Amino acid sequence: MLKIALIPIDNRPICYDLIQDILSIHNDIKLYLPDISLLGGLTTGTDTDKLIDFINNLDYIDYLIVSLDTIAYGGLVPSRRSNDTKEEIEKRLSKFKNIARKKAKKIYAFSSIMRISNNNINEEEKEYWNIYGKKIFDWSYYLHKAEVEKNSNCVINKIPENILQDYLDTRKRNFEINKLYLEFLKEGFFDFLIFSKDDCAQFGLNVKEGLELNQIIKKENLSAKIKTGLDEIPLSLISRAIVDYKKEKININPVFMYPNSNNLISKYEDITINDCVLGQIELAGLNIEKNNYELKMFINNFEYEQGDLVLGDVINKTQKKIDFNNIFDSPCFVADVNNANGADVGFVEQMIENIKGDNFYGYCAYNTSANTIGCSILSAITKYFALKDNKYNEKAYKKLQFIRLMDDYIYQAIIRKPIREYGQNFEEKLKEKEDELNQYSLKIAKYLDFHYQKISYSLPWQRSFEIRIEVD
Repeated sequence: MLKIALIPIDNRPICYDLIQDILSIHNDIKLYLPDISLLGGLTTGTDTDKLIDFINNLDYIDYLIVSLDTIAYGGLVPSRRSNDTKEEIEKRLSKFKNIARKKAKKIYAFSSIMRISNNNINEEEKEYWNIYGKKIFDWSYYLHKAEVEKNSNCVINKIPENILQDYLDTRKRNFEINKLYLEFLKEGFFDFLIFSKDDCAQFGLNVKEGLELNQIIKKENLSAKIKTGLDEIPLSLISRAIVDYKKEKININPVFMYPNSNNLISKYEDITINDCVLGQIELAGLNIEKNNYELKMFINNFEYEQGDLVLGDVINKTQKKIDFNNIFDSPCFVADVNNANGADVGFVEQMIENIKGDNFYGYCAYNTSANTIGCSILSAITKYFALKDNKYNEKAYKKLQFIRLMDDYIYQAIIRKPIREYGQNFEEKLKEKEDELNQYSLKIAKYLDFHYQKISYSLPWQRSFEIRIEVD
């Protein structure tokens, strides 16, 4: 039995529930997760002492996949908000380090490069972001741009000195901690290390830090990578662990809906959709092969510009008739990135009528392109090995696909917008939408031949972004 322990980013369904749902497809993979009550949320941090106790009490396992932000700061959001000193964080990491290496054959770890969101929303940032967030982004962007282009034009700073200094101190602390992880890697503590970048632009202090870390990685020839994305990174590392454990070469054939447009860049990312796909396949420990392959990956990419179902400035909906017999002529999984933050409704409306049969290996359209691609890869790889090992749990697979379609298609693409525009009492508006959600759930369940007794919906972070769908 393959034994994997995961220290998640936080307690969101996409970071906690999703991984359980995916790995439940394979009856010979055992997942160890800390109790969700130990993990941080939007306004609460992780209980790091109890989390380290959880690791200490583990049986000896094959792989430990760990969010270093969770250990160091208490989670992703606290990594941007925490005022802990570098010395306090190093003490915490030292305690973790003394325990973790004794508990796992291999440790795959990931840490975020602190993002710079291009807005004045302080929901996940320090309080001053609601006034100075966009100004900090612009200052960072043009400062780095001027350095790269060797442009001596003055960069205008409209940020109070004390606020800018606090921001820079937090950045410097996190950057120094990320460099410390490279020292851990050189010592052999980690077997593989990822630095993730989310909400990226072409320039910025976060981009600059990524380049500096990459220079160290290349110079020292270290087993580390810089990747655009974030929430999908643990999924990709679990894929890598499964493939590493199986010691089997798996070939993936990526097929784009619009191959001539795969050089375009997705929203919230700084690389082309083609590079995003190839990078995620490589990170998962898989190979790219156009002819002799085990799995086809169909990417419903955007022809001109990626839509965004939240911002609504561009929303893409497939109008043309799609030949799904050709798409599902071999084992195939679908990454729907035509829009950020949810599904291409026109595509899915056709797909759900054509997913009957053994060649459907999963669908995802979660948030950013990288999030979607990483999720779809792990789902497909888990199903592939479950079937091959004769350990396939069909009910678990149908449940996974049911929740993904209910979340990415029904909730994100159809229901979320009116909830988001309602105001602050999102839970109340969600309750008003339950009958509509239930009608959609019957439709999705019918197409998947999935049977359930009870379904419930909640917004665990009291905002519209993430929904928890529980099915019994």
